[in-house]
Amino acid sequence: MDARTLMKDEWRTIKGGLFDAVAKADVGDNVGRLLEKGVDILAWADPFFPDPAIPAPVQKSMIEALETGLPAHYSMPIGMQELRKTITSKVVRQTGLPLDPSRNVLVTPGSDSGLLFAMMPFLDRMDEVLVPDPSYPSNFLNPKLLGAIAVAVPLDVKNNYALDIQAFERACTPKTKMVVLTHPNNPTTTVFTKENLIELCKFIIRRNLILVCDQAFEDHIFDGHSFVAPATLEGMWERTVTVCSISKGLGLSGLRIGYIYAHEHIMDVLYGAAVNIIGASSTVSSIGAISALGQHDYLTALTERHEKRRSLAYEIFSSIPGVRMHKSESGILSWLDVSRLGSDSEVVAYLLEHANVLVNAGSAYGAQGKGHIRIVTSCIDDDLRAEAIFHKIAHALRALGEQKKLI
Repeated sequence: MDARTLMKDEWRTIKGGLFDAVAKADVGDNVGRLLEKGVDILAWADPFFPDPAIPAPVQKSMIEALETGLPAHYSMPIGMQELRKTITSKVVRQTGLPLDPSRNVLVTPGSDSGLLFAMMPFLDRMDEVLVPDPSYPSNFLNPKLLGAIAVAVPLDVKNNYALDIQAFERACTPKTKMVVLTHPNNPTTTVFTKENLIELCKFIIRRNLILVCDQAFEDHIFDGHSFVAPATLEGMWERTVTVCSISKGLGLSGLRIGYIYAHEHIMDVLYGAAVNIIGASSTVSSIGAISALGQHDYLTALTERHEKRRSLAYEIFSSIPGVRMHKSESGILSWLDVSRLGSDSEVVAYLLEHANVLVNAGSAYGAQGKGHIRIVTSCIDDDLRAEAIFHKIAHALRALGEQKKLI
């Protein structure tokens, strides 16, 4: 009997369908091989990838720490105390929540591991998890890894991907345990309104569910949209686990620093398992994160850069016959409906062949993502080079439209 035969069913069946599509586009050696061939990668949500992007003060703090030898040692399993204090100051300033850095905050090696860890205390085999569709692929995969079942809940496409509470009600069963929400949404960039979130939270309370909220894209919001953390809404502090990151907001994906905040009744359990599952976040990365979180002017400047990129992307892509899109509301992404040009996988393959650019197929983000592509508009540091790549994409899509007789 081989090792694969001994694996749990949930793990044996990961490769295939949605998860295979994610693997082909986003992980492993594929991206490295394409980079070696000179392909422009606009498929990783990593600001300014693959160019250098560490702010000078952050780099200085890490180099100085390395010179002392301190980073050779563990940080605490729940995170370096000074980093937890810094995170607490940020969250309290933004939300007003009553956080204690020693009771309510836990540092993780990136928000991806934090997202899985946040779900672990709550899910038993065959429990059901409601996941808005389209959504971040890990939201569908993580429940499966834990033996639970991810139930896709279609978003209201006609209302700019708003949460459809009636769809949540229809999807809910006695086995439903949790809602997993990425807010702002990845890939659609939707910033869910306070009113829409209140409706969702009333549903969660009424059905006695847990909310795991992934807020990786919370730091860059455009056009006056108001970002509201669900944990701040009435009745939700005691039943929300919030997962955050410095990857998207501060453009420091490679430091692998994320964090969780939650009520102490939840956090006590996570603290107790942290050493077994999380281990400890990188000490030198933690020191860099402390410095980065103090760079408020830098964060503001990044928001301005990302806003210009998404406006430029909208100007270029929205004028292409056969392409439909909303102007991005947040983050570093653009979400394009290319269904009139072909399937999303066909369009991705066409762009790779004819524009030498890799983007994401929308079907990787759920059934509602079919016919769409996701473009990480804030890849590449040089603005002029990024603009040139956008025009390459547009030229290829117009050529594809001509083949489809849309022009």
